[in-house]
Amino acid sequence: MEQIWKDMYEAARAARQPRRISDYVTCGEVAAAVESASGNIYTGVCVDTCSTLGICAERAAIFAMLAAGEQELRRVLAILPDGSSGPPCGACRELMVQLMPGRYHSIEIMKNYQTGETVTLGELTPDWWIK
Repeated sequence: MEQIWKDMYEAARAARQPRRISDYVTCGEVAAAVESASGNIYTGVCVDTCSTLGICAERAAIFAMLAAGEQELRRVLAILPDGSSGPPCGACRELMVQLMPGRYHSIEIMKNYQTGETVTLGELTPDWWIK
């Protein structure tokens, strides 16, 4: 496995600090790390609410990247509550597609950190509405 994936996993693991904020909000059960095209790593955690106001960890990490002035993704990794990794949800995929229309196909996604299995966003979203 490439060192960058190990670095991303450790960054996401460090960000993952599950906690209850209130009776209505929890955060940190899922953490993510994204690598920008420049090689920087950004992290984010999920924020779950009793309504639709929450956000996925992957999108939180992407928003951190955008806030830092970057806009192109190279890799995405998420750590789930049980410590495993998995691909992003449809909303996260949609954001990545819209950020990089025509170029999103090559974004690498860590599908299973334990086995080192990766896929591209193009493989996960072959016939998206934005080409």
